[in-house]
Amino acid sequence: MHSRVKTFALLAVACVTPTLYGQFDFTMAGRKVQIHSFGSQGFAYSDENNFLSMKTSSGSFSMTDFGANVSSQLTDKFRVGAQIYDRNVGKLGNWEPQLDWAVADYRFKDWFGIRGGKVKTSLGLYNDTQDLTFLYPWALMPQSVYPVDSRGDTIAHIGADLYGNISLKNAGSLAYTAYGGQRPSDKGSGMVYGLQTSSLVNGNFIVAIGKKIDSYGGPVYGADLRWTTPLKGLLVGASYAHLDVDTHGSYLSNKLPYLLTSQDKTIASYVQYTLGNFNFAGEYRKENRFNYFNTASGAAASNSQNARLGFVSASYRISKRLEVGSYHSRIVPNWLANHGDPKNHIFDQAITTRIDLTNYLDFKIEGHFMDGADIDSTMSRGFFAASNPGGIKPQMKMLVLRLGFHM
Repeated sequence: MHSRVKTFALLAVACVTPTLYGQFDFTMAGRKVQIHSFGSQGFAYSDENNFLSMKTSSGSFSMTDFGANVSSQLTDKFRVGAQIYDRNVGKLGNWEPQLDWAVADYRFKDWFGIRGGKVKTSLGLYNDTQDLTFLYPWALMPQSVYPVDSRGDTIAHIGADLYGNISLKNAGSLAYTAYGGQRPSDKGSGMVYGLQTSSLVNGNFIVAIGKKIDSYGGPVYGADLRWTTPLKGLLVGASYAHLDVDTHGSYLSNKLPYLLTSQDKTIASYVQYTLGNFNFAGEYRKENRFNYFNTASGAAASNSQNARLGFVSASYRISKRLEVGSYHSRIVPNWLANHGDPKNHIFDQAITTRIDLTNYLDFKIEGHFMDGADIDSTMSRGFFAASNPGGIKPQMKMLVLRLGFHM
């Protein structure tokens, strides 16, 4: 692992030189082809617990990701592109490369276009741009809404979008997206890791009856509507997503088939306001989830989650090379249960500093003050029973350092 870290660090430094940067845009058959790459190496240390399946309680460098994309405007209306992504975050990802997205996009008019393939999912403020971490000051995006452990499951869908931008003249403009397709299956996700290494016993997830997950997926559809208001810098929007997932596998103890069927409905509303070097953002979501599954004895079981989650954030760019910010992120998985139960909430106050070392290299220093731990639920928010065999402490502090490059 240490050799991989050193190799990645050298690669990151090499990639930011201007001479190399100029080689990534070229012309083919009269059309411009653009190739971009990005990556990061992180370190996380926590005073309690292990987070995101990393051994953060003793300090962990197991937080590496990188990707590359290529795109070209083949005609004035037709564009194609694709992105490859790879990561290793603790036990997640496991260095298995993914096709992050691959899309063919035809825009008939400003107000109507269609794209298909593996398409980024428009859900909330940042879902379809969460891979572009260089756009944000955060080392970790608000994990209540954009969790690292379920990134591969949520960033895109295999299907098609209808989209467009409608001018409202003096009232601003309205951008819409309607989509449908299939949820991708990320075998290195937090959901798979949690299901394979723990089980729900008497209402609690514990390191117990292991499972082998063979496949999962299902239909997804939804819509996003965002209004660029006449007030300069103000954007407001709303999203809806419906997702059905069938998970197939088997129990390791007796080889009995395991089936988990989930139905998930998400409603999101969000706002963003930019004034000069100041940026404010907020998002609120309601997630209703119903799970049906069989236990290791073969008995049918079910549970449900009526979750509320969201964040508010603010950042300010002090100079060309320095930006500071903070966010408060929270999730209550079961809104009708006791919010004060540390197993039924995660409240995370983050403070960050971003230093732009060059135009293509940034370094982020971030502190997290976390209360509560939603342990191994199907929400997947970083706390896993298998990574914390001694149990979860109700509070923890965590330092995250992240060096990133983009070209």
